Amino acid sequence: MDEAVASVRSLVQSGGSHHVITLNVTMLGRAARDEGFRRIVNSAALVTADGMGTLLVGRILGVRFPERVAGVDLTDRLCAMCATEGFRVFFFGAAPGVAEAAADRLRRRHHGLRVAGIRHGYVSADEEPEVIAQIRRSAPDLVLVALGSPKQEDWLARHLAETRARVGMGVGGSFDVYGGRSRLAPEWIRAIGLEWLYRILREPRRWRAAAAIPGVIALAVKERMSRRWKSTKTG
Repeated sequence: MDEAVASVRSLVQSGGSHHVITLNVTMLGRAARDEGFRRIVNSAALVTADGMGTLLVGRILGVRFPERVAGVDLTDRLCAMCATEGFRVFFFGAAPGVAEAAADRLRRRHHGLRVAGIRHGYVSADEEPEVIAQIRRSAPDLVLVALGSPKQEDWLARHLAETRARVGMGVGGSFDVYGGRSRLAPEWIRAIGLEWLYRILREPRRWRAAAAIPGVIALAVKERMSRRWKSTKTG
């Protein structure tokens, strides 16, 4: 987490526009089967391991991440960093009123946080140029986009440079959490890696996303076996 925050700070200071993605196992599965989404992930300036499923896939493939860096946690830490550094943050996405509530809470949590602007995510394709112009006029250093995946990643891949924000990150349901519309799992549940089960029990519609997890794990196992076979054959 500390490395991720430091990386985003450096990206803001370096100029240009940089896409940050917090990759959970559902998104990882989409990247495996969707070439367009895979290109977006591979072209991002920073990708973090969001969720125990991603950490497990990494372990299967011999990549041991120090810890998970979840989007909801990184959102909070980045707002703290922005408050300290004087960076400006734009909140875009979620239902009307939710981004405002999230921005207000995060501003109270992190004294000095500069909110460049706020816009809900219920916009039509015809309204996108207006949204982009609004973000550009506000001159943010960081734009947080809560449109759900893969829509938010696609939106940032297509429009981040137009907004002229230094860093853009999709934050999924983070605005709902900080805006008071949903709750995080208790810390002990998150610590043992069962946050996904907590979410499913609270929101049964998430079963569809969870159903993709075994397939992603199977792909990782298949890849590892393929590597071993190739290594043995070469040897």
